[in-house]
Amino acid sequence: MGIRNYLIEGISGTGKTSVCKELQRRGYDAIHGDRELAYQGDPETGTRTYGVTHEHHIWDVDKVKDLVANQNESVTFFCGGSRNFSKFIDLFDGVFVLEVDLDTLNRRLDERPEDEWGGKGRKTERELIVRLHQTKEDIPKNGMIIDATVPIEEVVDAIVRLSEENKPERQ
Repeated sequence: MGIRNYLIEGISGTGKTSVCKELQRRGYDAIHGDRELAYQGDPETGTRTYGVTHEHHIWDVDKVKDLVANQNESVTFFCGGSRNFSKFIDLFDGVFVLEVDLDTLNRRLDERPEDEWGGKGRKTERELIVRLHQTKEDIPKNGMIIDATVPIEEVVDAIVRLSEENKPERQ
């Protein structure tokens, strides 16, 4: 998709979907990975599994590779979380990790509908999200941290600015 490709990661509730929508609104090529690339599968083998679990929320590695190889855009942002990001993270020119404090996270989760991951009444999912917030165990370690507690326009401004400042030398 892009000559430069960036991954935007973060735990549930940090704003990945909102960032994707705002990037698209501004005319950037942005892929909503949780909707366009994700499925339930084994993080190591990619074999499809059935039932919805956090541990099996993965992206189609071949699709990611194909999208990165197509360089029709100057920059593409891949937004979303994946338990198999280690299988394709090296394809990206940079990684942004959205972070929020626990109060902001809980408020955002409270605003989710019941049928959405971590929404009202989904106690087990919410407990997992809070644990992941504390441990950072599902987040790429090499990412640039973005304060996602500020208004979405400021979050996207920071991502766009940093993506321009951190252009790889291969251009």
